[in-house]
Amino acid sequence: MLLVRGMFSTIFLAGALSACSQDNESGIELGRTEQSCVSDPNINYICGPLNAEDLLSVGDTGMILTSGMNGTLAGTDINGHIYLINPLNESWADLVSSQNFSQDFNSSGYPGCPGALNIDDFSAHGLALKEIEQSYFDLYITSHGAREAIEIFNLDLRDNAAKLTWRGCVPLDETIMHNSLAILSDGGFITTQFMTWAGGVESALSGEAKGSLVTWRPGGQPTIMPESELGGPNGITISEDERYVYVAAFATGELVRFDLAQNPVERDSVTLSILPDNVRWGEPGKLLTAGGNTSGDGWSVIEIDAITLEPSRVGGMGSDALLQGASSALQVDNKIWVGTYSGDRVGYFLKE
Repeated sequence: MLLVRGMFSTIFLAGALSACSQDNESGIELGRTEQSCVSDPNINYICGPLNAEDLLSVGDTGMILTSGMNGTLAGTDINGHIYLINPLNESWADLVSSQNFSQDFNSSGYPGCPGALNIDDFSAHGLALKEIEQSYFDLYITSHGAREAIEIFNLDLRDNAAKLTWRGCVPLDETIMHNSLAILSDGGFITTQFMTWAGGVESALSGEAKGSLVTWRPGGQPTIMPESELGGPNGITISEDERYVYVAAFATGELVRFDLAQNPVERDSVTLSILPDNVRWGEPGKLLTAGGNTSGDGWSVIEIDAITLEPSRVGGMGSDALLQGASSALQVDNKIWVGTYSGDRVGYFLKE
């Protein structure tokens, strides 16, 4: 596992970085670090983004959004980040450090939110995007730091610019680390209770502590979904019709599917050869997840059929690779992009 120090913590967006480009489809100008970024056999890296735990494609803009967790799990004082990556020229920027970041509190929409985001004490963990119109999105993140909450933003990639605006939050149980989330069609969300802060990861792995799914609807309060308890619920995604919820049970090494159309809710699962972290849609009808191999040597990316739940390995690296702590896999064309919860890079490789 890579331990992140303070080496890159002062690097930020356009103007402060020397190399800029407008190669991507949206015309957005990003900066690029000039440091050496050595690749490993069969995988390349973009260095600089810290603890990029989760990855998302940003509509049809060609851009990739990544979270940036703070240093709590690695024992460092690194603050949170939200990164935008241009895969075409491997440039990237921290949107929260940008001059285009702003806060515009929608207090009527989020009456339970106590106030503005503390940009000096937050952690961007899980990500979820909902496209409102072309190149304009709602962005929800699970965040820790000054408060445990779902923080809600607008991400605007129109007009050849990247503008991030904080709009509000939904406070969550402060004793629990919430991990990933999915946005619902009405603007609500489902999020996962990964572990208690007091018990930590070991309590989840031992089975001592379990977590559930939490739902929130506009105008309501966060509510635990009945019969949703799992061992370390981590990544989550939903089907387009919102019937099926797919959750990575990290502690038991399973991918679990909930059928919300059944009463009571039915669940099916498949055991994987990894401890699965985030879950994303890949090719049509397929899911992708990444995590450390249960053998203890390195990490793998697993593709899972959403109907049959049949898994297959599509790539990965051994424990000698520079990227460890693999936490997210995202397919863009024929490449698989990989994030990490503890490191200074994201990786990509050709899908096997």
